[in-house]
Amino acid sequence: MTTARVIGLLTGPALCLIICLLPGDLVSPVADKVLGVAAWIVSWWITEAVSISVTALLPLLLFPLLGISTMRDVSVHYGDPVIFLFFGGFIIALAMEKVHLHKRIALSIIRLTGTSPNRVILGFMIATGLLSMWISNTATTLVMLPIAVSVIDLLRNDGDGFTNGDRNFALSIMLGIAYSANIGGVATLIGTPPNMVMAGFINQQYETSISFFRWMMLGIPFAIIMTAILYVVMVKWMYPNHLGHDAEAGKLVIRQELQKLGSWSPDEKRVMGVFLFAILLWTIREPMSKQFSWFTLSDTGVAMLAALLIFALPTDLKNMKFVLDWSDTKTLPWGILILFGGGLALADGMSDAGLIDEIGNFVHTLNNWPLWVISGFLILVVLFMTELMSNVALVTIFLPVAAGIASGLGIPFQHLLIPITMAASCAFMLPMATPPNAIVFASGHVKVRQMVRIGVVLNLISVLLLAVLAATLIPYLFG
Repeated sequence: MTTARVIGLLTGPALCLIICLLPGDLVSPVADKVLGVAAWIVSWWITEAVSISVTALLPLLLFPLLGISTMRDVSVHYGDPVIFLFFGGFIIALAMEKVHLHKRIALSIIRLTGTSPNRVILGFMIATGLLSMWISNTATTLVMLPIAVSVIDLLRNDGDGFTNGDRNFALSIMLGIAYSANIGGVATLIGTPPNMVMAGFINQQYETSISFFRWMMLGIPFAIIMTAILYVVMVKWMYPNHLGHDAEAGKLVIRQELQKLGSWSPDEKRVMGVFLFAILLWTIREPMSKQFSWFTLSDTGVAMLAALLIFALPTDLKNMKFVLDWSDTKTLPWGILILFGGGLALADGMSDAGLIDEIGNFVHTLNNWPLWVISGFLILVVLFMTELMSNVALVTIFLPVAAGIASGLGIPFQHLLIPITMAASCAFMLPMATPPNAIVFASGHVKVRQMVRIGVVLNLISVLLLAVLAATLIPYLFG
């Protein structure tokens, strides 16, 4: 265990004890206890003294123990409807991975974009981004990496050796995969955990919801613009490869990989059918609910319907075999679901104790500050902090703060909560910032200084783009 983790392990409970035993009240007796628990949780999240999912279980122990709330009131957050929405998304992703559908989709997209070097890079980026909308960015990166490595190896072994142009081509593919996986996750509610944390927080604190379709109306434009910016900055400015010939090596690898998959299997067709059916329902659910009072299917309901279909569709009725068995869920990221529950419990504790109102009252004294300054500052802070700590933990910590600020400024909560949530997925500078960054860094084709060089530029561009969305599209879509 590193020194930082040891320090974090001891600091967490020490901070909680100190805050709870301080003479006098910082805010109120109950609020001080919540602050103590929050300090413990945040210190363990930042230092990763123990697993962040294990840390998320602390409210179940400490809230009843300190008299903040009952076990029943705390535990209900770990079964929030938003958690089951993400569970359904995980099941769809799990089925796609089991039948190799995600790989077929990725290869088909890359083949369609063309065979010139820059188009191959663009194909990897588009395929990664589209997959990351529906399955985890880690799984997406792991699918794309071996395909990219095969293309790069053929370039390494061609007649002219591994030239500087080849190196930039390899670097661009690797960075394109990592960054597109991060960007693509922003496009849908189930694409990345921070989106789901925010949706759960809004549902819990404001008793309202962000529909799957409405989020896509914001997330998809952001993903398209940011992917286009990434392509131009990387391929045309920072790491041009100047390879004028067709990438026959890449074309060959892609063709070979598709041949290995063979024709569409019945399981692939079943999973694709369920996947498209779920997307259709998520897309039409909101307008259908407004048109027909009897249509009450929620986004979580759609996810659970898709999950049940995947478990219930037989592949071999005689032997009672199905697309997925429960044993397949051993690889499902259960820790993320626990993390959601812990985050919701902590946020609810802060709200009930009046901490969010206190933040709002403080910010109200600063209401002469322009909104764009406050919004831009929050986006900047979250975006650069997410380079150093878990984006899920960061969003969980910042959402109550941003909610209090929105309350103090008298603006709709979505105007701050949405852009800072999106900012948490825009970590481009460091290998440890996100799993995709770490995975491509481990390939050996990316150096830290190369990632930092382009990452700083992309981070600043992300801040500007999110600030513009916060002032334009977000108020239009979310009032």
